[in-house]
Amino acid sequence: MHASGDDQYHHYVVLGVLLFSLSFPGRSMIEQRFRVTVRDVLLSWLGVASLLGFFGWATGLYKLFPEELLLALLWLTPGLQLACHLALRLLMPRLLSMSGHKKRAVIVGCNELGTHLAAEIAAHPTLGIELVGYFDDRDIGRVGIDSKRLCGRFSDVAGHARTDAIDIIYLALPMASQPRILSLLDTLTDTTASVYFVPDVFVTDLIQARMDAVGRVPVMAVCDTPFAGLNGIVKRCSDIVLSLTILLLISPVLLLIAALIRMDSPGTVIFKQRRYGLDGKEIVVYKFRSMTVCEDGPLVAQACRGDARITRIGAVLRKTSLDELPQFFNVLLGEMSIVGPRPHAVAHNETYRKLIKRYMVRHKVKPGITGWAQVNGYRGETETLDKMQKRIDFDLEYLRTWSLKMDLYIVCRTIILVFKDSSAY
Repeated sequence: MHASGDDQYHHYVVLGVLLFSLSFPGRSMIEQRFRVTVRDVLLSWLGVASLLGFFGWATGLYKLFPEELLLALLWLTPGLQLACHLALRLLMPRLLSMSGHKKRAVIVGCNELGTHLAAEIAAHPTLGIELVGYFDDRDIGRVGIDSKRLCGRFSDVAGHARTDAIDIIYLALPMASQPRILSLLDTLTDTTASVYFVPDVFVTDLIQARMDAVGRVPVMAVCDTPFAGLNGIVKRCSDIVLSLTILLLISPVLLLIAALIRMDSPGTVIFKQRRYGLDGKEIVVYKFRSMTVCEDGPLVAQACRGDARITRIGAVLRKTSLDELPQFFNVLLGEMSIVGPRPHAVAHNETYRKLIKRYMVRHKVKPGITGWAQVNGYRGETETLDKMQKRIDFDLEYLRTWSLKMDLYIVCRTIILVFKDSSAY
C-alpha cells in the first residue's frame, strides 16, 4: 500500500537524506584511471544499495515507494555518479587554466626524495602546483639535473622566496641533517611561504604510513596493520557474516566432496597444516585432502604440474579451489580472513623470509582464503624466487591500499577466476 500526498513527500525526503548520509563525503578520483573509477563507484553503490535493500525488506518500508522508482534508482544513481566523474575530468583542466594562478613551489634538496616529490607534483596537475626548481649546496654536476632547474644554494632560499613570489617550500632533506634543517627554518620565518618538511623515511616502502600521537607527542607509523580500530571491527564483522552465509549455502557441497574424497583414496578427508597467521603466530589451516600424502614437516615440496601425489578428485578440487572451502571454518574461528595474503606452509615461510625483503610484513594481517596476489595472476605454484617476490609485492600493496570495496572486488574477481584460471594444479 503506497502513501499519498504530504506523507509520500516526507518518505522521499527521508530516502534522499539516507542516500546522502551513506555516500558523503565523496571524492573526485580524478587522478586514477577511469575504469578504476567505474569499479569503485559500482562497488560503493552495491554496498549502499544492499544496505538499504536489507533495511527496507526487514522493516517493510520498501512498500511505501513505487516499484518503478526503486528500479530506476538502482541504475540511475551509479550512472549519474559516473557521468559527474567524467564531466569533472573533462572540465577540470579548463577550470585550472581559467583560474590562472598556480602555487609556485621550490624543493630544497636535489636528492632521491626531492626528485620523487617532483615526479608526484608533475603526475598530479590538478594540485595546481608549479615547480620552479631546486636548491642544493652541491655542484650541478653532482645533483644530476638540468642547470636551469637549480635555483641556488640553501642560503639563497629565503631571499628567492621573497623576490620570486614562492608560495610553497618543500624541505626534502635527510633527517640526519637536523642542524641544517633548523637553520633553514629560522631563515624562512622571514617569508610568507608555506613550509613543508618531507621526511626521507617516506622513500622506503612503508605499510599504512601515517602521523599519530601518544598524548601530546607526535609519532609516525612506519609499519602498521590497516585493521586498527574501526577498520578492524568492519573487517571482522564482514568476515563473520560472509563466512556464516557461505557455510550454510555450501554445506551440501562440503558433504559431497567429503564422500568423494573418502571413496577416491585412503586417508583423512580434512588435511591440517601448520601456517603462520596474524603476527607470525602458528595456526592450523583446514583443507580438503587433495594428495596421497599430508606433508607438514621442515621440508614441504610445493605442488607442481603433473605431481604424482595429487589424487584424481584432488586434481579437480585444486583446479577449482574447492579444496580451500574448509578454511571458512578458520575464518569463523577468527584465525583467517576471507581476503588477505595467502598463508604459506611454515617450512616455506622459514625459507623465504631469509630471501625476500619485508616478507614477514604480510603477517601484519590475518591470512586469507583469497588475496590481491591471487587475482593478479600469482595463484598456484611459485617455482621461482621472482614469482614469490611478485606475490609478496601484491600482498604488501594490499596492506597499503586496503578498503572494504577492495575486498568486495577481490571476492568478485576470485569467483570469476575459479572457472577460467589455469595456474592452479
